[in-house]
Amino acid sequence: MSTHPAMNNVTDGTPASATTSGQRDSMAWLLRQFASETPGVTHAVLLSRDGLRLLDSDVDKDWADELSAAFSGVASLAANITGPSHKKRPARQVIIERDDCLFFVQSAGRSAAFDNHPGAERGEVDTILAVIATRDADVGTVGFEMGRLVQRFAPYMLIPVRVGTGGEVR
Repeated sequence: MSTHPAMNNVTDGTPASATTSGQRDSMAWLLRQFASETPGVTHAVLLSRDGLRLLDSDVDKDWADELSAAFSGVASLAANITGPSHKKRPARQVIIERDDCLFFVQSAGRSAAFDNHPGAERGEVDTILAVIATRDADVGTVGFEMGRLVQRFAPYMLIPVRVGTGGEVR
């Protein structure tokens, strides 16, 4: 059981706007907890597939908006590269290594918690998790913890990330 109060009453008959607000608050809390407790992680942003910032771990808002636009492009590029099967499939995770940091990009599912988002389709938004880590962060640990965070987001998602037949992420 979570110590965060909003985590314990996601669907209790309250109006939809209050529920989505509570869902956003819970997801924001999970994101900040992930960024503060995962070794090497300095920042995290949850963004929409169309490149708008939804939540962040106390990142400067202008920088978070810039990162969201860039990481949306990275996710789109990765999803449109054909592999050996000559099919386009979304990437499970993209890692960019730079001299000053590591960037991780991963699909996080579809949520109705952001029904007021300008690009929301029928009140639903496809989400992407972007993480910035120190250069010396353990890539395996960060990737594993990102997967755990996405799983923790699942109760707030209409369509959580899942693995289908053949191992592709949908």
